Parts: sequence; C-alpha cells; structure tokens
Amino acid sequence: MSTSAPAPADDARPRTPRPVGANGDEPEWLTADGEADDDDMDYEPTTEADDEDNEDDDDDDDAGEDMPFDGENVPGGMEIEFTLASGEEEEDGEGGLAGLTELDVDGAANAHITRRGLLQLLRGDQVFSQLVQHFGGRRLGPFGREDDEEVDEDDEDDDDDDDDDDGGGGGGGGGLGMRRRRRPRGRSAPEYPKPPSAVGTELMGSGDFGTNDLRARRSTDKQKRLASRLLRRELGLDGQQRERTAMRLLSQGLIPSTAADTIIHYDSRCYSGQFSVDGNFFFSCGQDFRVRMYDTSNPHDWKYYKTVVHPCGHWTITDASLSPDNRFLAYSSIRKFVCLAATDPNEHSEPYLLDFSSPGTGHRPGFGDSFGIWSIRFSGDGREIVAGAQDDSVYVYDIETRQTILKIRGHENDVNAVCFADDSSPHILYSGSDDTTLKVWDRRSMGDGREAGVFLGHTEGLTYVDSKGDGRYVLSNGKDQTMKLWDLRKMMTTDRLDRIDPSSYASSSFDYRFMTYDELEYKPHPHDCSLVTFRGHRVLKTLIRCHFSPPGSTDSRYVYSGSENGSVYVYNLDATLAARINVRQATDHARPGRGAPLGGTDDGYGRRSAWKTCVRDASWHPNAPIIAATSWNGWNTSSGTCSVHSWNDGAADDEGEPAMGTRVDQRLQRDDELYATQSSDLDPSRRWQGRPR
Repeated sequence: MSTSAPAPADDARPRTPRPVGANGDEPEWLTADGEADDDDMDYEPTTEADDEDNEDDDDDDDAGEDMPFDGENVPGGMEIEFTLASGEEEEDGEGGLAGLTELDVDGAANAHITRRGLLQLLRGDQVFSQLVQHFGGRRLGPFGREDDEEVDEDDEDDDDDDDDDDGGGGGGGGGLGMRRRRRPRGRSAPEYPKPPSAVGTELMGSGDFGTNDLRARRSTDKQKRLASRLLRRELGLDGQQRERTAMRLLSQGLIPSTAADTIIHYDSRCYSGQFSVDGNFFFSCGQDFRVRMYDTSNPHDWKYYKTVVHPCGHWTITDASLSPDNRFLAYSSIRKFVCLAATDPNEHSEPYLLDFSSPGTGHRPGFGDSFGIWSIRFSGDGREIVAGAQDDSVYVYDIETRQTILKIRGHENDVNAVCFADDSSPHILYSGSDDTTLKVWDRRSMGDGREAGVFLGHTEGLTYVDSKGDGRYVLSNGKDQTMKLWDLRKMMTTDRLDRIDPSSYASSSFDYRFMTYDELEYKPHPHDCSLVTFRGHRVLKTLIRCHFSPPGSTDSRYVYSGSENGSVYVYNLDATLAARINVRQATDHARPGRGAPLGGTDDGYGRRSAWKTCVRDASWHPNAPIIAATSWNGWNTSSGTCSVHSWNDGAADDEGEPAMGTRVDQRLQRDDELYATQSSDLDPSRRWQGRPR
C-alpha cells in the first residue's frame, strides 16, 4: 500500500486567495480535512520533484475551474489583451465593432480592442465563434461550457449529497466531492464500461447468481408481488419446486434499508466486522487493538460476548477471521504476528502469538518486526491460515505444527488481500496487491514458484478480494474506483503475462489515502479479463472491502461494497445499482459533540469539526435480511460505529423492540450520554481529550 504522499502543507509555493463561505467561515473542503489525516499508516514526505508535479496539477485545476471574467481570463482557453489609451473613444464609431461581421485576426496572436468593444465581441455569436476557432478553441454553449461537454451524472449525485461528503479524501489532493472541475478542453469522458453489462445480464439468468422473476412483466407492483407470494406460501397453493423458487425470489427482494435498527458506538475507528458462516456470531475490529464479539443467533437481538486484545499491535487491527467451527478467532495487526484467541466467553487466557516469520517449531517469537500483515483467512478445514503481507509475500501457516509452511514472494508491492478459492479445499489461493494484479496460486504445482494464472484489469492497487466459495468466481475492489468480477476459467496464463508489464498501466502518483481520483484520467486496461465492472462507490482513504451476498438470505443475487462517502452500495450482477444504504444519513450526529455544543468548531487541533462517515466494511447476515456496516464514523471520523440495517419495506419506524435507531455502547448497553445534545452533558472523563490513536 506504499504510495507517494501529497506535498507538505507548509511548502513555500505561492498561495491563491482562500475562498470564504456564505457564513464567513472557510468552506468545509478547506478545513476539517484540509490536513492529511493519519489513515492506514504513516507516509513518506514528498520530494522536490513531487512538489513540481503538484504545481502542474494545481495549474490544471485552476484552468478547469469557473473563473470570473476580468478581461484576461476568457472562456475557451484563449487570451485576449486589450489596452485603453488615454483619450481613446469608447463609443462605437463608424469603424467600431458594432457593425463588424468578420474579424481579421490572421497572423495575430492578440487582438487589441476597447473594453466596450470586447463586451460586444463576446455578445456577438458570429464574431466570437471566429475568434474562438482562430485561437484553437471550441464552440462554447451557455455558461461557457463546450457544446459537446457532458456533465457527469455521478458528480450531479455527489452535489446532492450532504455537505459532509465534501473533502472526504482529506489531505493534499482533497476529497472526491471537493470541487467539481470543468472538463479541460480536449479531454474526453471517462472510459468506464457502461451498465447494464451484457455479460452480467447473462450471469443473472445462468442460475449461479439467483433466480429471475418470470412474472415480473405481468406485475410491476413489487409490494403486490410480495404479498401474493406470501399468501400462496401460507395457503400451500404452489408445488414444491415452485414454492422453492418463490422463496428464493422473496429473499432476493429483501434488501436492507437505510434506517438503522441499532447503532453500536466505539471510541476508536472500526476497521472491519463480519458474521460467521452460520450467522450465530459477529465480530468487529477497532483501532484500539480490540476485537469485540457478539452472539447473533437471534439476528434481531444481539448479545455481547467478549473482547480480546492484540498485545503488541501497531496502528490498528488490520483483519480478523473466524475458524469454521467458531471456536477460534485469528486477528492481525501491522506486525508479523497473528493472534489466535478462543471465542469461549469463559476463556480468559492470553491469545496465542503465531509468528509468521517462523520457519519451524521451537522458534521463540521476537518483537523485531520485518513485515506487517494486512489480510488473513482461515482455510475451510480450519487447519491453516493464509496471510497477505507488507513484504510483497503470501504466507500459509499450519496451526497444528505452529510454523509457516509456505512463503510466496510473488508480487511487486504490498499484498493487501488474500483468500481461499474453495471452502472445501485449501489448494487454490487468491492474492490481490498494490501492483494492480490479482494472482491465482495452485499449491499442488508450486515447483517453479510461479502463479497458476493472473487477472489483469485494475489500473490501481487492489484493496480487497472475496471468493464466492465455489472455486470459480472471485470479486475484487480497486483504487481505480471499480469493483470487478472474475471467472477462474478466464485467467491469463503465465506465458502471456511474461510478455506484459502490468506496472506500465498503473499510476505512480495517485495516493488513495489523501487524494481525489481523477476519473477523466482513467483508461481501460488493454488486457482486462474481468467479466463485469461495477462503479459508483468510492475506494478512498482506506482499504474499502467488497463481498458476494450470501446464498441463504439473498440467493447470491448481489455484490456489495463499502464506500468512502458513507454508504453501502449493492449492485446487481449487470452492474446496475440495486440499492444504496446511506449509513451517513442513518448515523448522522448519533453521538454528542466533544468540546463545544453540537460538535462545535474545534477538534482539539484548531480545525473545524464535522461529522463524517467512511464505510470500510459491511457484512450481510447469511440467513436474515440484515447488513451490519462497520465504519469510521463521527466527528472527523475519529470514532467508529457498527450500524445494523434490516429490511423494513421503507418504514421510518416499527413496533418492535428495541426502537429503531437505538444507540448503545460497545457492550450493547444503552448509554444516555449518547443522547446528550451538547458536550456539557457528558461525563468529564469522556470529553474530548485530543486526537485518538
């Protein structure tokens, strides 16, 4: 995940005037997130060359912004110089511009005209068109926009988002919602694939991803179809096969809503959270090096289970994985150790430290780290753990012998995500890296140390990889703001890979933690072998995760991802958006401000405090229409939440208990201080004491 960072804030470059908002304060995109936030890790300072690049970028940005007309800045990218000599007449004479129909500018670099003449020139369609064409411009439509310029629909949607979304990227590059730039002259629209995807549509009818509703054309009212199916099920009017189909169609339509049933609050950022395979267990990982476990056997009534701690963690808990029998939880940090703890609430012993640098038994763990671990997964039989590490390697650890049995140094950058391809076999592994590749490893044929195949298609590093568990389909999230679906049968062979340099299609300057991603710079990978490309969510600030929806509660119909703008995006297989669960809206101001009434204006460092949400992970319950979203959530995303969203047919409230939107602490206890309206209502020990770790 190592990338270059933006220029320091105290660089010596000349500054442009800072804009002022309507209320006299600085706009939000220049405050709250104006400084690079400590996100996933520390970063290296930039060099002078980077500063020069940033200056060039700043020039480009300025060129694309809307600017007031001052006589020197003219739409279309041309420059017009005019002088007003003393005694020069401003009235239009016989030879003035009032009757001018053609402008002779052949061989001229500048046109010298009067101020009034310039204004008339800009109003004259025919003359202005000649002048623009002479200087290499394009015909401009209303408001100075080029006639063939399109407005990005996503940008329009972003403008409608809450003000909090602005500046979400933080730091030197600003957020994706910072300021919408006009497309510079000569730049074409982004070349992302347009939904719906023909391949995805075919997959939706293949039977591998849910069941198609053949009656949908006859009845367009979704509620009527739902009521009719429930009635036929209760009356037993359908045969066994038809009833199974109806049940699958019922589950497909029960997508959780934005309104949250429960909001669990943590005093540190939440990095990940997942249900167990059977749905009886849920865990959430925090930046305070703690993993909280919950009993979710009743998915609508969670019970607190226990908390385990990483004794030597660095920065945060990076990942966790449950054993298939739910007896053990493995969790990692940016260290070479993985902790293995019992989930039994009556077991209070310290976790086992599994040293992934250990080549054999009898090795005493040391604390001199040589690498950190980003991702871990249990094998289907619970005997092994696979890990992706900071040293560009994939590790396989045998729990019984307590040693690393396989190390694969097969990438050119950090390995951010790993998983097993098949729940029933540990032989096939997937690994996703910052080198933009998703590689496939077959442990039965590792004699030459080479991968069995590779998937190319992302043009930035990968943040997460998820297997459908059938040994065929795999899903990945990328920093190029896309999620991609792959088929193992269509992977690229190593022979073909040897003739391609994957690094030549990646950006060397984009840092997803602090910068916005310029979608106009996106070019499709010429060797893209993915089936479907999904876009709309934002993969910024941290390693955003994506997943297949479970077969039990959704009939495997969807794929979904967290997003930096505070939502969970649920996609159909044809790349169209099925639903957007707005966690930001559901949790907005769900805890009192610290330091001043309603959050105030100070975060402890003199910066304006703002409520922000970044959904890093989400988990769909395997047997119920419930999604648990784990987020960086709160004032300047300094704290975390796990919000529980269920399908409620769009109702704002229900009659169940607890009431919707209930706020609880990490032990699921109602905390009245979470309902306080100002910081003076808080216990003094819980008020703002500075920046969290």
